[in-house]
Amino acid sequence: MSYKAHSNSVHSDLDADLISCEAARTLPGLLRLRIERTPEAPAYIQFDSTNEKWRSYTWQEMGALVTRWKRALAKEQFSPGERVAVLLRNSVEWVCFDQASLSLGLVLVPLYPSDAPDNIAYILEDSGTRLLLIGTQGRWETLAPLCSKLSGLKKILSVQQVGPPLSKTTEAGEGLILESVDDWLARTDPPGIGESNHSETHNEKRTDEQAEKSPPEPDPQALATLVYTSGTTGRPKGVMLSHHNILWNAEATLKAIPGYREDVYLSLLPLSHMFERTVGYYVPVMAGSTVGFGRSLKDLSKDISIIRPTLLIAVPQIYEGILTKMQHQLEEQGRLARLLVNWTLAIGWERFSETQKQSEQPHWWHATAWSILNHLVAARILARLGGRLRIAVSGGGPLYAETARFFIGLGLPVIQGYGLTEASPVLAANRLDDNVPNSVGPALPGVEIRIGGDDELLARSPGIMLGYWNKPEETRVAIDAEGWLHTGDKAHISNGHVFISGRLKEILVTSTGEKIPPGDVETAITQDPLFEQALVTGEGKPYLVALLVLNQHEWEKLATSLNLKADDPNSLSNPAAKNDALQRIKSALRGFPKYARIRTVYMTLEPWQVENGLLTPTMKLKRNELQKRFADKIAELYAKSSPQ
Repeated sequence: MSYKAHSNSVHSDLDADLISCEAARTLPGLLRLRIERTPEAPAYIQFDSTNEKWRSYTWQEMGALVTRWKRALAKEQFSPGERVAVLLRNSVEWVCFDQASLSLGLVLVPLYPSDAPDNIAYILEDSGTRLLLIGTQGRWETLAPLCSKLSGLKKILSVQQVGPPLSKTTEAGEGLILESVDDWLARTDPPGIGESNHSETHNEKRTDEQAEKSPPEPDPQALATLVYTSGTTGRPKGVMLSHHNILWNAEATLKAIPGYREDVYLSLLPLSHMFERTVGYYVPVMAGSTVGFGRSLKDLSKDISIIRPTLLIAVPQIYEGILTKMQHQLEEQGRLARLLVNWTLAIGWERFSETQKQSEQPHWWHATAWSILNHLVAARILARLGGRLRIAVSGGGPLYAETARFFIGLGLPVIQGYGLTEASPVLAANRLDDNVPNSVGPALPGVEIRIGGDDELLARSPGIMLGYWNKPEETRVAIDAEGWLHTGDKAHISNGHVFISGRLKEILVTSTGEKIPPGDVETAITQDPLFEQALVTGEGKPYLVALLVLNQHEWEKLATSLNLKADDPNSLSNPAAKNDALQRIKSALRGFPKYARIRTVYMTLEPWQVENGLLTPTMKLKRNELQKRFADKIAELYAKSSPQ
């Protein structure tokens, strides 16, 4: 196979760099081959908070670190198939723990750093986790009341030093040991070998590996990881994925969206999210690309200017946040600047449309105008994203049309895709030369898709999960006798492209018998910049109402225009403010049936977050919890309003 480069830079030959699923066989086998092929190439970039400097690691240095972690982990004498968990921000340490665990035949259980303690405790207990890696002792202190007496958990490792400076272990609960990673690693180091000795030669490393008695290479079909889906209702389910599931999906993704050794990825989404883990971690290893670990969303603008990624992989909320920030900056630059940007976006979108419709001849003046506008406007705006981005990939939820149009209009290809944890996770993605932004693209090579009953999207591929952990009945419901995964998403297929229209189970039925998909209504509402988040409710009621979280900046502008005090909570319930919100919603829902209109609203500035239990770790609304938390407000809305 050969792939055409889609940028002006000269790329290395993909065939020579790409490690196939067949060659790698397992996830640790993938890393081993990458080290052999490009030992001195840069693998990871990470900020060292101790020295306040960015640090680069080569593939060979990563190999030495993984060997050290593997040596220490082997001393714990866990049997292949036992589970170990990681609750850590994306980092070199995350990768080392993952690779060391997998190479010993252990099963990794990734946890969301922002998840609630009770959910983490449930996952640790349900999976039978034996060892947990965390970032700080303080994090364990938030978990200890719920996790210290779990039946299977025996050891807690903290990346940050714990206890008194000379203490090697600290009791974390009855039968539990809390130990720092540095002490844990040092206890099994051969003389003269340590974390500071990253320059050991390849031969020295090989000799050290041979001295260790390691278990045989895991079976490619063996369970590699348990990834718990963050369900919007009920307890999460553990998705069982094999080495082959993930490797196959990574290779299929690269066939659809080529990656190169010269590429630099910015790692933003948590590695506990299967989208980031496959596409932002294993895919770069497969292609030999570099990954830079972002520190946090608040540091995004700084990190992106330092790492200067060529690929950005993110969920829609991140792109929408970037767009909102850029729009606020434009507001301060005057009318002429806004006119230039709008002209640039219009010309850029026309050029994109022409290139996608290959039968049409591009207008000559578009190229002329673009050469000027790109230099004056587009390139300067994209410079804020590092200036080297060639692709932006969006997944994990629907991307607003306005957001895609903005970045594409600036000349940055935005590729929307679709997948589920149960599929390792990617099932479909747009291509650079076949990009329909309001679709999630065609199926990946080797993925079969079709539409089943109730317009449900069904998929079948070698990436489909082994099943749900200890839930055979639910596995049989999810995967039918013919191997089709029932995604639970409503969709249609047109010209080979998949269009997602909502969730099967997320349907409101009003007292008048009308069926309404609330997610579609909420997506339309939140395209207005005033509304950050929206929950539409009305099950069994004669009409719909909405709970809204407002954007602080937009609310301040609206309050000023209405002569209201933005910092007065009572202003949010002012009739003029509510009427303005309803008019905006009416405009946003123009294309919806009349019975989908919103009759009244409750507005707040307090965001719904994972931390306050109102969002899942993948940023989906916890509908039941929101309706329970705001039951009084919802009751008031129906008490004060009547059908018109």
